[in-house]
Amino acid sequence: MDHFEKDLVDALKDIVKAGNWQCVGDKSKFKSPCTKFYSDDGEHIVLVHTEDDKFWAMDSSCPHEGGPLEQGDIEDLGNGKLALICPWHYFDFSLETGSSSSGLQNQVYDVRVLDGKVYINTQSTLSLCPIPVTKITHKGSLPMELNSSENTLCAWATKILHTPDPQEKVSLTKMVQENWNSGKITETGEANPPAHPYRKDNLTVVEPGKIKRGKGGTLASRIALLHSLANIEQWAIDLSWDVIARFSTFRLSSGEPLPHQFFDDFVKVAGDEAKHYQLLEQRIMELGSFFGALPVHNGLWQSATDTSHDILARLAIVHMVHEARGLDVHPQTLSRFASQGDTSSVKVLEVIYADEITHVAAGLRWFTYICSHEGRDSLKTFHELVKLHFKGFLKPPFNTEGRKTAGMTEEWYVPLVKPSSLQKTS
Repeated sequence: MDHFEKDLVDALKDIVKAGNWQCVGDKSKFKSPCTKFYSDDGEHIVLVHTEDDKFWAMDSSCPHEGGPLEQGDIEDLGNGKLALICPWHYFDFSLETGSSSSGLQNQVYDVRVLDGKVYINTQSTLSLCPIPVTKITHKGSLPMELNSSENTLCAWATKILHTPDPQEKVSLTKMVQENWNSGKITETGEANPPAHPYRKDNLTVVEPGKIKRGKGGTLASRIALLHSLANIEQWAIDLSWDVIARFSTFRLSSGEPLPHQFFDDFVKVAGDEAKHYQLLEQRIMELGSFFGALPVHNGLWQSATDTSHDILARLAIVHMVHEARGLDVHPQTLSRFASQGDTSSVKVLEVIYADEITHVAAGLRWFTYICSHEGRDSLKTFHELVKLHFKGFLKPPFNTEGRKTAGMTEEWYVPLVKPSSLQKTS
């Protein structure tokens, strides 16, 4: 009988080896509820061990905005079915099917336990250790030179987008802002911005869900959160210059170009974002670190890529969804630093918050301007564009006061919230 059992186990092992089943280790090693496995193709997996001694597996990156599901909680949704909850925006994902009540769908993988070992059915090579990440590189990534005859706003915008060093990017932004406001730069001009802004080659870039943002409870956690914000501000500088350069030739249905004030507004936004990056970088250094000491992600630029063909979509998604979301998370972020007595960081965050309200207002102002001049219903157009270009529903809680100050009343965003979420917050 023992010989028969051994032959059976050996046969099963051969079947496993011939298929896509991959042994990830002894069952006894996986006592924690969630264990992250790094994949050679970048699609990392979280192995879930539930209290009833069952194993489940799914992609570790939330399909909404890349939240780290391996840091999430396991909850019973009330029907006997267990779900993994994303720690960022609390989306639920069924362990069995990967489906979410939000309408999103996550990839799940079959898991088997055989002879005391855990197997996951995947073609990817899995490892408990991080696989070396790639770095953004650009051949010939030295800043482009401008001829004296190319002293236009768009030419300078494109130069800044080609500038990989964030400090130089900040300096150029401030210089161009001053020259535009003083009249030393008078022409908007035309230019072809790069598909992707340049970054320093020594910057470690990972997927959005792999960033440890921290909750502000320790010094290291506060540095991680400030570092994440600094990365966002660097992208925000580029987003401002990109909307200037990319849509400088945009014409209304009447054939009219965008007015001078449009470019005034986004030059100011670029200058504000440069100031924010500088304040955050200085604060990170005061806390004993530096920008680039931690990994960063380029997820925010995906929205720019997705909306590069449509100025209304760009204004809606980047300025009226993402930047408005920044207003929503501000109170909680501020309280995390305040609770630790980090008044210097609090002052920086308060400056950023006040400016970001004006950025949301700028996006809203020019969105409604274009819609009104083209005979479109602003609210209807906004709702259609968000549903088209933004994954999932908008998630409460909302900073209604901050949004209202920016001119964004509830009629703009409440219709984009899942009805069940409204019931929970009412």
